[in-house]
Amino acid sequence: MNLPLYQIDAFTDKPFHGNPAAICPLTEWPDDQTLQDIAAENNLAETAFFIDRGGHFHLRWFTPAIEIDLCGHATLASAFVIFQYLGYSKETIRFRTLSGDLFASRQGDKIALDFPAWKPQPVDLTSDLIQALGAEPLQAFKTRDLLAVFSHQAQILSLRPDFYLLEQMEQLGIIVTAPGIDYDFVSRFFAPKAGVPEDPVTGSAHSSLIPYWAERLNKNYLLAKQLSHRTGVLYCQYLGERVKIAGHCAPYLIGTISL
Repeated sequence: MNLPLYQIDAFTDKPFHGNPAAICPLTEWPDDQTLQDIAAENNLAETAFFIDRGGHFHLRWFTPAIEIDLCGHATLASAFVIFQYLGYSKETIRFRTLSGDLFASRQGDKIALDFPAWKPQPVDLTSDLIQALGAEPLQAFKTRDLLAVFSHQAQILSLRPDFYLLEQMEQLGIIVTAPGIDYDFVSRFFAPKAGVPEDPVTGSAHSSLIPYWAERLNKNYLLAKQLSHRTGVLYCQYLGERVKIAGHCAPYLIGTISL
């Protein structure tokens, strides 16, 4: 069995930046173990698989360790493959996923994702979180992930978390964020529980970050940067029950998986 493979750097306009995703268009689903084995072999933060169902695309995402319920950069990269390589002529793509219907639309030279908004709820700071991060945030909030808010961008850059301790946390991922210097806000994202110690650029984290910063800054259009080693830029809009997350993509590789 041969499967097409695209590797796309998402939330960047140049290779070797942003977040690399492996994208595999399929015509039928292999068994789940095969999907997980492919993702583990690719060893990227995410491998996305999709099938064209006519009016929509059925989309699934796998880290090297587990299937997850929402992924931004691999959705952006999947939309890029569909628009750029698969001859899709409509302006909007509908994805059916574990998180419901998601949408991707052309927006000039960018692609804009339409995702659910997850409004963070305040929780108590715990000694476990402080110890795992190696620093004490100002506040903590909870959605799917745990959101830790700091006061300065420099604190986000200087964090050296204990990944073993982070893996023991209840939430799938830990988001750290602060006001940006040249951006409305900055962030990093850690998910050792999902087999991804630090994710380069995390679209799904912005389902939580955008509602938080839109309310705090009293603005619905926000420019964000994720401060991983590779970095990435996200153009954000808060729509109440939904958020829009736009970005560029840079193609890196087109190949074939042989099984």
